[in-house]
Formats: sequence, structure tokens, C-alpha cells
Amino acid sequence: KIIQYLLQEKMKSQTVNEEVLQKTIQRCREQNIIIPTFEQMNNPDKIPAKIKEELKKLPIWDVNPLNLFRISWKNERVEKPKEQGGAYGDVNYIELPSELTGTKAKIYVLVGKYFPTGAHKVGATFGALVPKLITGNLDPTTQKVIWPSTGNYCRGGAFDSRLMGCDSIAILPEEMSQERFEWLKFLGAEIFATPGCESNVKEIYDKAKELIAERGDKVLNLNQFEDFGNPMWHYTCTGNAMQQVYEKNKTDKSNLFGLFLTQGSAGTLAAADYLKKYYPLTKLGVGEALQCPTLSCNGYGGHRIEGIGDKHVPWVHNLRSTDAVVALDDVPNMNIMRLFNCEEGHKYLKAKGIKEELIKELHHFGISGIANIMGCIKMAKYFELTENDVMLTVATDSMEMYQSRVKEMDEKHGPFTAIDAAVVFQADLMGLSTEYVLETTYADKKRMHNLKYFTWVEQQGKTVEELNAQWYDTGYWDERMGTAEFWDEKIKEFNEKVGILKKYEQISNLNKQFSCQ
Repeated sequence: KIIQYLLQEKMKSQTVNEEVLQKTIQRCREQNIIIPTFEQMNNPDKIPAKIKEELKKLPIWDVNPLNLFRISWKNERVEKPKEQGGAYGDVNYIELPSELTGTKAKIYVLVGKYFPTGAHKVGATFGALVPKLITGNLDPTTQKVIWPSTGNYCRGGAFDSRLMGCDSIAILPEEMSQERFEWLKFLGAEIFATPGCESNVKEIYDKAKELIAERGDKVLNLNQFEDFGNPMWHYTCTGNAMQQVYEKNKTDKSNLFGLFLTQGSAGTLAAADYLKKYYPLTKLGVGEALQCPTLSCNGYGGHRIEGIGDKHVPWVHNLRSTDAVVALDDVPNMNIMRLFNCEEGHKYLKAKGIKEELIKELHHFGISGIANIMGCIKMAKYFELTENDVMLTVATDSMEMYQSRVKEMDEKHGPFTAIDAAVVFQADLMGLSTEYVLETTYADKKRMHNLKYFTWVEQQGKTVEELNAQWYDTGYWDERMGTAEFWDEKIKEFNEKVGILKKYEQISNLNKQFSCQ
């Protein structure tokens, strides 16, 4: 409570541009925009009843400001989110049995498919965008928001921007899946495809710099790799969701051993900082592609695990919290993708005793989600976890984003056969080993942290003083992660000035009165 008080006192010094803020309020009033609080994302019971009633009829992917209230791990699982609305429930997750993982540990995977756009990145972009919008540090009438990304972040950013009355610029590598580009075109974003694949992040930064130089204050760059709104949302919402899943399933003997997440922009890694406050012995395993082992051995290279970045260490990655690093081979990753999504793969899994109900759920795991599962398995084997140990992870998106990749694999390697299924299951899934697992020492963590210097100080204008503060200042990370309560108060003040929320609250209160009578 003392830390929270000090944080709120410090946050009061946030600069507010009143002139721009008034224009933003008017824009939101004209477009019927209400901004949800972080508390409402964690607990949809706090959302006015009238809004929840309208959401039942509103398709989850619709470009409608009310779908900002869909930025939650608790959306109802509907069969066709592009066509259907729905209510709320518990956190969406899938438990993986030992028959599928080859380990005794319990592995729970949070499911990102039921967010708008089919990925949880709408949360990270919300965390980056809203603080700028409600303080007048972004002018939606004159500025475009730049979303540098390897895919889902710019998709989420373009979606959130449209819902909050802003225009967008999406920057992503040209080799990302076609589904990503199609969605960005649908949203009307200005698109720049940079050279290379998933790991070509520097090229994205360079394009953003070029646009800033060309357009000046007509653009605002919200870089997920450096903007603390990204990890702040995951600390507040993903960490909370993981805690709920664990508490729901734990027994007297349960031990929350750890969570495994690929590095990417390092946003989801902040969930570990949240969980470690409640379960101090919890370990965080961080994944990267074996073909691009930056954390493991200062390496570089291209790879096919879409959504996990690489070739640098994000500014927002708290290396002190990283307890293990796992390098994941993209070849087994892509093979398992085929196993989980082809008819012959499903037949083989059924023959191996995997329940049909689970087989029907495997489409919830996109390419990076499969990588996260692989990392959980490798950690479980390395640390010799038992049936009492629990591992947590996320599936950022689903296979809805990668049907073109399945088609490409079929064209390149031929149809996925029963023999392929047997080989992939035994060699790539059951055969996952403890190879390329690094249990980090103090020196390992410091080496990885020091890699930030070359990207962020030499190239992106950060200071050595702040780099050192990230490592030595014990309050640095708390000051940036624990700000949700402060922003919730600011969101409420903003909504009150806009005036749209009052109408919904009045209707909800009237309905309560009538129901009581």
C-alpha cells in the first residue's frame, strides 16, 4: 500500500496538454467512445449492465467502440467471434494432459483467441495508447499512431486506434503471414512492409525513425519494445488471469513452479513480476528461436516462429526476473503446427489416447503458442517437475492467423501423412529434450541485460543512467508496472468529461430499480 501511494504521488506529475485533451474529449463524444478501466478488464462484473447487454449482440471483432470492453481474458467462448457477440465467464484456458506433453507437470495455457482481433495484443496496445490519449499527449485529430511490430501488435494497435478515434501506421516485416496484412488493410491502416522476417526488428525501428523524421509531430511512435504501457497491461491483467487459473485448479499439494513465455516484446513477461509477489519462488522461463539465440549466446539469425521478435533485448524486459532461457528449434515448432491442424495428425493423436474434446481445441494454439508449450515441456523435463507442479503460459493467438502457413507447408513438403504424424509426435513432441535450456546465473542475467546497450543506448537514444537504473534501482520496475490504479482514476475522470458513460449507468440503475420493484 505504501508503494502504491508513492507511485500515485509520483504519477501526479504527468504532463497534461489541456488544449489537445479538449479536442480528444470532443472526438470521443462525437464517436460515442467510452474507455474501460483495467479493473473492468480483470472483473467484467464492474462493467455497466447496459453495456454488457449490448455486447451480447455485438460481434467481438466489430469495429465498434464498445468492443474496447472486450479487452479481457474472460470473454465468452463463441464459435464465430467475427459474427457473434457474447457475455463473460472465467479466464479462458486449456489444460494439457501428460499424454500430450510427455511430462507429469500440469500445464495450463491461457487462450488469446477470444480477444478482438483473435490475439491478446489489443491489451498491450491499450496500455500504450490510453495514457497518451487521456492526458492530451496524443492528438487524434492531427496525429497518426505508429505501431512497430512483427505482426499482432500492429493489428491490435490499428484496432484499438480505430475504436478510439485515431488513425494508424503499421510497420511489420514483409514475410509475416498474409492474414496480418489483410486485417490491417480492412482497418484502413497505412502499412509499411519492411525487409526480412520475424527477427528483423531493427528494420522496423529504422522505418519508424524515418517516418518521424519525415512527418515530425504528425506521428506518435508507440514502440512495444520500449513503451511500458505494454508490460504494465500484462502485469495487471495477464498476471491476474494466470493467478485466477492457478487458484481455481490448485490442490493442497500444488506448487506454482513457473511460467514460460517467449521473449517477443517482453510484455507478457511482466506477468511473472506480478506472480512473484504472491508466489516468490515461481520461476520465469523465457524462450527464443534456436535459429536466433540472442539471449542464449548473443546470437542472431532468421526464423519462422512468428510473434517472438529476436536479435535484440527489449527495453522493457526485466532480466533480473529471468530464471531460465530456452532456445526452441523452429523446425519441430512448424511440424507440431501441422500435427495439431491436419486430419492425419488428429487421427494419430486420437489413437495415442488424446481425448477428442482436446483435439478439437488444438486450433487455439498459433505458432508462438506452440512454442510456449514446447518451452513448458522442456522446463518441466529440465527441472524434473512432478504431478504437483504447475506451469503456466499463453497462446497469444490461434491458427486463424496461420492457415496460409499450413498451406505453404503442404505445398513445400506434400500432404501431412499418417507416417508424418507418427514421426512428429514421437520425435518432435515426445522427443523434446533439455538441450538448449540455460538456468541463469547472476552473470548470465547481467550479460543479457548489457545487450540492451547496443540497441537502446547506441541506436535509440536511451541513456546509460537509465540502463543502470533498470539493473540497480530496486524500485525501477515497480514504478512502471504498478500504475493501473492511477490510470483507472484518470480514465474515470476522462469518461466523466466525455459524458457518454453516464447514459449507460443511468439506464443500468433504472433497470435495477425496476427489477427490485
